[in-house]
Amino acid sequence: MPPTPSRWISSAFLAVLLATALPAAARTPPASAAAPLAPTPPMGWNSWDAYGLTIDETDFKANATVLAGLRPYGWTYAVVDEGWYMADPFADKVPARKYQLDGNGLLIPAPGRFPSAADGKGFKPLADWVHAQGLKFGLHIVRGIPKQAVDQNLPIAGTSFRAADAADTSDTCPWDDGDYGIKDTPAGQAYYDSMMALYAGWGLDFLKVDCIADHPYKVSEIRQISAAIAKTGRPIALSLSPGPTSLAHADEVGQLSQMWRISNDVWDGWTFPHPKPNDDFPRGVGDAFDIVAGWAPHAGDGHWPDADMLPFGTLAPHPGWGDPRQSRLTAEEQRTQFTLWAIARSPLILGANLTKLDNATRALITNREVIKVNQTTRESHPVTDLPAGFDKARAWAATGADGTRYLAVFNLGAKTATLTAAWDRLGQPQGRHVARDLWTGRHLPGSEKLTVTLPAHGSALYAVE
Repeated sequence: MPPTPSRWISSAFLAVLLATALPAAARTPPASAAAPLAPTPPMGWNSWDAYGLTIDETDFKANATVLAGLRPYGWTYAVVDEGWYMADPFADKVPARKYQLDGNGLLIPAPGRFPSAADGKGFKPLADWVHAQGLKFGLHIVRGIPKQAVDQNLPIAGTSFRAADAADTSDTCPWDDGDYGIKDTPAGQAYYDSMMALYAGWGLDFLKVDCIADHPYKVSEIRQISAAIAKTGRPIALSLSPGPTSLAHADEVGQLSQMWRISNDVWDGWTFPHPKPNDDFPRGVGDAFDIVAGWAPHAGDGHWPDADMLPFGTLAPHPGWGDPRQSRLTAEEQRTQFTLWAIARSPLILGANLTKLDNATRALITNREVIKVNQTTRESHPVTDLPAGFDKARAWAATGADGTRYLAVFNLGAKTATLTAAWDRLGQPQGRHVARDLWTGRHLPGSEKLTVTLPAHGSALYAVE
């Protein structure tokens, strides 16, 4: 039955009613066009690669404490990934996981796993603690409305709509069946408005929304969530998953979000077999080069193509895919991934169990000069028309905000390779140049060409003068 006029009106006033109910701190004025919400690629940590569905308050705080120590290098966001609302994340079926809902059909933290959320406090105590560490707080959700809320036909806060009015029961995420999609109607918008008002009141800074950027691409729900965030007045960065987002949607996702996945999940391998047609899960580091190259023109202030997380270090105790393990990427492959992500200006999101951070991984993720390439370059692109001998190699060039020129060279082959090219064939001005390797600190003598020997799947990143 169509909504009555009173229901349409109450939906229109929902954002005002909820926004005025937010704490003053949550009603931070939105970023202006001159100061975008994510002026540089976001950097942080996400719980999925190490904890899967099982992250709890104790483990989250332990990892965030380590992340706070990395804050001087730019690592900022601490993100609770999927499962925080499940009473039993180890259950095989969604009903047995017992999603925790409030009286308005909104997901709330499972208090058995997040004790500070008890008595209706939600994530506000944990977000306050994260902010006190100098960090920003993030959450993951799957788009839509929980089926439990629809089964109970719970009310939507601030309106006379109910869950059944908002739910598109013909639409369920194909790989996560706990929710229905949201109708592109006033009732659907009202549900997302109520959700974002709740999260803003908790002090949320970052929202990762899954099953929305690809398989399937749900632009109506992206628009609804983006609009609902704007109504809160709080600057909440919006991240869209999974990938690969189609290049055909580049302008749209760039206007509606701060980052969006351009690849299916990247895990700790160079490549992975895909025996089933049209199955590209999981992706390896070696798959990323052509993907990020296609998205290079679309990276810029406030909108960042996301090549996915960095699966370094300890992926345990309950990784989101596979058995508990140390990253299976070699040291060279990890450096290559970090180099490519840096010069391609992808967001940098760590997946490791930070409480078990080893010295090699720490050194990798605290190289200030490599991070500077990611955070300050304004022009970054793959070098095309490479010379002979580069058939299994790639190169990227970038220019920093201070005018510094950067060059990354990658050996995609399975054997050590020596690569030689004139500077102007590598995206640099013609002539004689000196260069410094940002990973080793080694200076190359002045020359009219670059000669570099790289191990299998290895790379080098230079500042060129």
